[in-house]
Amino acid sequence: MRFNRQFIIWILAGGSAVLLVLTPSEWRTSVLQFLWTDPIARVLLEIALIAAVASLFVRWRVMSQLKRTVGWLQAHRLGTAVGTPLVVGRFFKPLFQEVFHLVTSLETARATAEEEARLRDAAESRWTPERLRAHVRARLNGRPLIVVSNREPYMHVHKGKATELLVPASGLVTALEPVLRACAGTWIAHGSGDADRETVDARDRIRVPPDQPEYTLRRVWLTQEEEEGYYYGFANEGMWPLCHIAHTRPLFRETDWMCYRDANRKFAEAVIDEIDGSPGAMVLVQDYHFALLPRMIKQARPDAHVGVFWHIPWPNPEAFGICPWQTDVLDGLLGADLIGFHTQAHCNNFLETIDRAFESKIDWEHFTASRHNHVTHVRPFPISVAPPAPQDDVLKGRSTAELRAKLLQSHGVKADWMGIGVDRVDYTKGLIERLRGIERFFEKWSRYIGHFTFVQIGAPSRTRIKRYQDLLDEVIAEAERINQRFATSGWKPIVLLTRHHDHREIAPYYRAADLCLVTALHDGMNLVAKEFVTARDDEDGVLVLSQFAGASRELRDALIVNPYDIEQLADSIRRGLEMDPDDRRARMARMRRSVLEHNVYRWAGTLIGDLADIRPSATVTPFRLEERVPLRAVPNDERRPERAFG
Repeated sequence: MRFNRQFIIWILAGGSAVLLVLTPSEWRTSVLQFLWTDPIARVLLEIALIAAVASLFVRWRVMSQLKRTVGWLQAHRLGTAVGTPLVVGRFFKPLFQEVFHLVTSLETARATAEEEARLRDAAESRWTPERLRAHVRARLNGRPLIVVSNREPYMHVHKGKATELLVPASGLVTALEPVLRACAGTWIAHGSGDADRETVDARDRIRVPPDQPEYTLRRVWLTQEEEEGYYYGFANEGMWPLCHIAHTRPLFRETDWMCYRDANRKFAEAVIDEIDGSPGAMVLVQDYHFALLPRMIKQARPDAHVGVFWHIPWPNPEAFGICPWQTDVLDGLLGADLIGFHTQAHCNNFLETIDRAFESKIDWEHFTASRHNHVTHVRPFPISVAPPAPQDDVLKGRSTAELRAKLLQSHGVKADWMGIGVDRVDYTKGLIERLRGIERFFEKWSRYIGHFTFVQIGAPSRTRIKRYQDLLDEVIAEAERINQRFATSGWKPIVLLTRHHDHREIAPYYRAADLCLVTALHDGMNLVAKEFVTARDDEDGVLVLSQFAGASRELRDALIVNPYDIEQLADSIRRGLEMDPDDRRARMARMRRSVLEHNVYRWAGTLIGDLADIRPSATVTPFRLEERVPLRAVPNDERRPERAFG
């Protein structure tokens, strides 16, 4: 039986598979023979078979995935979805990631709207990341925002042959990330990770966060000598002990000062490069590492809004006068339009220091300082913490007693009561005084021996500085001495954990502790006190808080102590353990309301809002940094306020 090619093409195109099944055997034989011998027919058959397989594959893989995705989206829209059960292959992974981010954003917006409605019903006005974003967008009005800090929000390090991303624990990142995400801003920081250089572009930039980039991280590179002098030297062996009245002598070396000055210049160059061509840019400088930076920026860009937040205390004028370069530091800070401190007392100390150091006009009614025809506003902005995240699975369904027993058991201890302390191992935190207060507590009330254990989480800090390494050794030795004195079989009074713990690891200790000790000898705020309070959603537990921590101005329901008074500290531990339960819960409830209302998002919103409201008063002609006379060391009696960069 013969067929022409047009007829075969029609068969293949119109339904060859059906024809081959339904025709008599001789027709099937003739058709198969023709398809086998005719090359064109064979190619067309192959195409038809491939199309059929592709159609089945699309229906099986693509359509089923799309159907599952649609069902998943509908479940989330209706609020009936639980977790993220949808699993997709590599082909759909990029699409699903974008869908997932979209759904997450919508769920967050819905939760925020519900929370806002609840707060309106309760006549509260709580700040959230979403409210902060809206506030910042309105206040910036399209102007760029630059944040400058020594610490970077994301760090890249080598781990074997791979590169690992680290997110350093930082309350500052928690506060400012929503701001930078809202306005696609820029964070300028020291690139301290050993793989940081490999991950930036030609302009030392990288978009972050990695999974959903929304703002820019600009890294500044420092030599090892500059880092040693600027960070470990002048900033942390000089300025840190100078501003904290903790009886550690500050060390000032001219070589450290020169490194500090040069590092500030590098950061100034990066800032000016980032705001080039953007009138009225907002620059928010963080902490004592950059005292010279405001003046450098302001001389180059007088139109910029420059703010500084000083995260540590400011001492009285006599104490600050110890610094050999105090006029340079003060003149650098007065380049800012706004300087923020934690407390009003620190604002007072700063203006008094200005008044003593050189000629300037202080307006005590409005808290401003005028120098070189430039007005600097000085205001308190008490920093805080973020509202607590949803409870971890470790905490859900467990009573405080069960959680406490489990945590202590993991350290080989059994006790009825538990205390907690969370600190960097720093001489300002009063760790030695705290341990001696605990020792005195057991001496005075021996009935608690075998029943109360104190867990001290002490993260090593700045161990390249000898004073910090010596302190770590001293804390370990003191804990061991007290344990040897009181320990019994299966119990010891102090559990000392000398490693870094992240927030997820610390949260169960906050939740299980009967009391928390914050005994800083001098602190700008101390966020551990506020973290402990926000973690106690059961509205239980007692906070023992140093009168020398800024948090004591807000958390009046804590047991306020003088950390140098060992007897008072011991008595406060007993009082906390034996406090009436109703009184204990009432105190914690009041403190929680205060911290949640005045959270870190409110701090950031108020700080940026006030900076945006200030009209820059500087009139210095703009210039390029490289056109200025290079910085040099100048003796005190030769200093002139007008020289380059103070």
